[in-house]
Amino acid sequence: MNYKCVVQYEGTRYQGWQRQDSTENTLQGKIEAILTKMCDKKVEIQASGRTDAGVHALGQVMNFHIETEKSPEEIMAYLNQYLPEDVAVISIEIVSERFHSRLNARRKTYCYRVLNSTIPHIFERRYVYQLEKVMDGMQIANMQRAADHLVGTHDFKAFTSTKKSRKSTVRTIEKLQIEKVGDELQFTYIGNGFLYHMVRIITGTLLEVGMGEKSERDIPVILEAGLRERAGALAPAKGLTLMNVEY
Repeated sequence: MNYKCVVQYEGTRYQGWQRQDSTENTLQGKIEAILTKMCDKKVEIQASGRTDAGVHALGQVMNFHIETEKSPEEIMAYLNQYLPEDVAVISIEIVSERFHSRLNARRKTYCYRVLNSTIPHIFERRYVYQLEKVMDGMQIANMQRAADHLVGTHDFKAFTSTKKSRKSTVRTIEKLQIEKVGDELQFTYIGNGFLYHMVRIITGTLLEVGMGEKSERDIPVILEAGLRERAGALAPAKGLTLMNVEY
C-alpha cells in the first residue's frame, strides 16, 4: 500500500529533512527508523521537498510504500508515539500506488516571518528572524514593488545557492506578498517549486531593498545576470515555514 502523510515539525534542532550518512539527526532519518521498526523491514519515505536545517513545516507531505495489517489511524498513532515532541503526523491516508509526494506536487506555499522590532518576542523567537531596523509603509511598498518583478516564470539562477546543476533553474512564482501583521513582516510565497535556498535569498534581497541597500530596479538586472553574488544575503532559516503543498 502507498500511504500519504502530512507532517508538522519545528526544525530548530534538526539538520534538515534529508537523511544523511554523517548524522542521525534528520527528520527523514528519524521517521524512517520508526517505520522500519514497525514493519521489521527497511522503509524509505519520499517528501514533497527537502527543507533546510532549521526550517519548519506546518504541512510537509510525505509518502511511503509498506505492507501492514495496521490501519492508517494505527500507523499514525504508532508514529506519534515514538516521534520526538517537536514532530507530529497530523493525517494519513491510503493513496494510489502511483502517487509521489514530490513529483505530483503542483503548488507550495511558504511563509517567511520577520520580527521588525527592537523588542524580542520571546515565545516566537524560534520562528522569526528579528530585524531591529523598523521599516515604514514606504519601505514596505518598495519591497512589494521589487517582489512584483519576481512574480511569474523566470530563471531564478541568481537566487539559489546551488553552484552547478544540470537541472533547470526556471520556476514559477504565482504570488509573492508582503504584509505587516503587528510587529511582523510576513512574506508569503506561492509557486510550483522552489530552488535550494531560493525563498531565503529572495527574502534577504527584498529586505535589502527595504533598507535602501538595493533598489527595486535592481531585481530585473539580477534576474537577467543570473549571478548569485548580485542577489542579497541568505535570510536565516528559522524564519521560514512550509505552510502546505497542493496536488
